[in-house]
Formats: sequence, C-alpha cells, structure tokens
Amino acid sequence: MEIKNGVGVVTGAASGIGRAVANELARRGAKAIALVDRSEAVIETADQIKHLGHTELQPFVGDTTSAEFRKHVFDRVCGQYDDVNFCVPAAGITRDALAVKINRETGEPDIYPSDTFRLVIEVDLVAPVYWALETVARIAKSRKRRNLRRWEPEEGMQGAIVLVSSVSSNGVKGQIAYAAAKAGLDGAAATLSKEAIFYGVRCAVIHPGFTDTPMVRVLGDEYISTHILPDTQLRRLIRPEEIADAICFMISNSAVSGELWADAGWHPSAA
Repeated sequence: MEIKNGVGVVTGAASGIGRAVANELARRGAKAIALVDRSEAVIETADQIKHLGHTELQPFVGDTTSAEFRKHVFDRVCGQYDDVNFCVPAAGITRDALAVKINRETGEPDIYPSDTFRLVIEVDLVAPVYWALETVARIAKSRKRRNLRRWEPEEGMQGAIVLVSSVSSNGVKGQIAYAAAKAGLDGAAATLSKEAIFYGVRCAVIHPGFTDTPMVRVLGDEYISTHILPDTQLRRLIRPEEIADAICFMISNSAVSGELWADAGWHPSAA
C-alpha cells in the first residue's frame, strides 16, 4: 500500500498518537488526510503540519461515535478524492477505576459504573470499528461502480486499516472497561481482515505500550516513574512518533498482517 499520493482518515488527530500519525503520513507524501477530533485543536494540528509537504489537510471537528458525523467526513473526502486508502481510527478515552472496591465509609462494595463502561466501549471499540467498516464500504462501493468484484493481487492493495489497541488488552489493574474495549479490537481486526480482503483491503491492529501522550501524562509523574518505567525495558515512555512510524510500516508493507506489539519491552509484575 503506497502512502505517497494516498488519501487517509485519522481520528483522534488533535493530540497523541493520532496527531503523530497524521504528521508522519504527511511527511511520507500522502495526497490528502482528513484529521478528525472532537477538539477544535485539530484545526491547529492541520496548520502545524502543512509545512511538511504538499499534503492537503482537512480538519473535521465532531463526535467520532456519531454515525452521521462519520458519514459526513467520508462523503466530503470521497466526494473530492474518490476512495479513502487508509484509515487509522486512533481516538480513545480512559475512565480508570477498580472493578470492585469496598467503600471505606459505608463498607459496601462499589462496582464500576455500567454507564461509564458503555461509554468507554462506545468510544474505544464501537466507534473505531465503524470508521474501519466505513472505509471498507466506500472502497466496496467504488469497486461496484467500476464493475469490479473480488480483488485480484495484480490490482495492488486498495486500502489498509490499522486499529489502535493497547498493551492493556492483556489486562491492567484499574482498566476494566479500557482493557475490554482494546481486547475487542483484536477480534474485530481478525474478523475484518478475513472479510475486507475481498475488496483488496488489509486490516491489522497495533498494541502500543505506555506512550507519552496526554492520556498517559494525566497519571502523574510519580505514578509513571514508580509503576510504569521500572517494568519497561527502555525505562522511558514511548514517543508518539515511534508508534506513528510503526503504523505507517503496517500500512505500507503488504506482507504485514495481524498484530504488532510496540510495547518498549513492558513486562508488568503479576500483582
């Protein structure tokens, strides 16, 4: 899959991994990138990476869980550039808390709120899967319009999707909802990869370790230095640019499928 002159959609593009991916795609010569985020900071992101080349950057501000917003983004991009060639739905949230904890005042167990669980699943699992499905659907529609059915290798790859999971998919204390959502992406990617190849679209999933993003920094320097870095072989947080480079590798190398762990050698204790 050629990144140069391709068209991409990146969600969560205002900061963190999403922003780094958009930056790297532009640096590698993508023709156009839709930068999607709920924060208006995504407009600033587009302005800041314009200097990297001739990539056309289109910021979109909205809720990634909204089907109407998702279709609006794809209608605009596909209407101008035909197909979306690669999609990296990187938008995500955490709402960390122990699954069950005894309340010190009442002595009763506090159970992780179900509405919070559903929110995290909606943002971190359902939404990324449907941005991926929309990508496949638009390519399938384009092929149908051109009377093309099953993809053949001589056509070259038509698209690539990288879902952003996490090392938390293996289980991390205090992340019952986040871990469940990220583990769900593994199954979604495994299934979609078997279906989407009919249209010439590859689907894979990356598992970043603890990366220097606002989501991780909110844990605080003391927690990071005490509970994360000692279990990491590199003894530092991963740079977002390192994850972006790995994602672009997964997009551009058609022999790469399945899962890639970019965890900086993180091996937490069993406790």
